Amino acid sequence: MLTATQSDTALKRERWAILGALAVVAALAWVYTAHLVSTAQDMMMMDSAMSQMRPWGGAEIALMFAMWAVMMVAMMLPTVAPAALLFVTIQRNQREPRVVRLRLTAFLFGYLAIWIGFAALATAGQWGLHTISLSPSLLSAGPILGGALLVGAGLFQWAPLKRACLAHCRSPQSFFTTEWREGLSGAWQMGLKHGLHCVGGCWLLMSLLFLTGTMNLLWMAVLTVFVLVEKVAPRGEWVSRAGGVLLAGAGLWIIVGAAILLPR
Repeated sequence: MLTATQSDTALKRERWAILGALAVVAALAWVYTAHLVSTAQDMMMMDSAMSQMRPWGGAEIALMFAMWAVMMVAMMLPTVAPAALLFVTIQRNQREPRVVRLRLTAFLFGYLAIWIGFAALATAGQWGLHTISLSPSLLSAGPILGGALLVGAGLFQWAPLKRACLAHCRSPQSFFTTEWREGLSGAWQMGLKHGLHCVGGCWLLMSLLFLTGTMNLLWMAVLTVFVLVEKVAPRGEWVSRAGGVLLAGAGLWIIVGAAILLPR
C-alpha cells in the first residue's frame, strides 16, 4: 500500500511522463510535417513550371492528406495536454496504471481522429482550389477573398459558439464531470466529443492556413502558439478576443488596400 506522499510522487512522475510523451510525439510530427512540406513544395514547383496546373492524381491527394493529418497532430496534440493530465488524475487512485494508460491512449486517439477527419475535409478543399487553378495562397490569388476570410475568422472569435467551445477546452473538468464514460470505448467516445468541441472552436483559425499557403511552417507555428495560449493561459479568453480584433482589422486593411488598387 502506497502512502499519500508516495502516491503523490508517483502521480507527478506519471504526469511528467505523459507531458514528455506528448512533447516527443508532437516534435516528431513537426519534423515529419517539414519533410512532407518540402516534398509538396517540389510537387508545386513542377506544376508551376508547366503552362497549366496538372490535375492531382492519387499520389498527390494522398500526400496532401498526409501533410494535413500530420500537421493537425503537430499543432493540436500539445493543446490537449491539460485534458490528458486531468484524465489520468481522475483515474489514478481507482485503476491500475496499465489500465489508465490504455484508456488515455484511447481518449487521445479519439481526439486526434476528429482532427484527422478535419484534415480530410481540408484536403478536399485544397484539391478543389487546385482543380479551379487557384493559387494555394488565397492572399496571392485574391486579396479581397483572403481579407474576407481574415475578417470572418476575427468575428468568429467573438461568436457564442467560439466562446462555448473555448470555455469547454479551458475547463475539461466540467466536461469529464458530465460526460464521463467507463472502459476503452468510453474513453474513445470522450476523446471524440472533446475533439468535436476543439474543432468547433478552432476550425476557422485552421482555415487561415489557406491564406499564406498550407506549406508555411512559420504560420503554422504562430497559429499553434495562439491556440495553445487561448486554451491554457490565464485570461486566455481575452487573448482570443483580442486576436479576433487583430484578425478582423488586418482583413479590413487588406480589403481596403485591394479596393484602392483596383483599376477604375
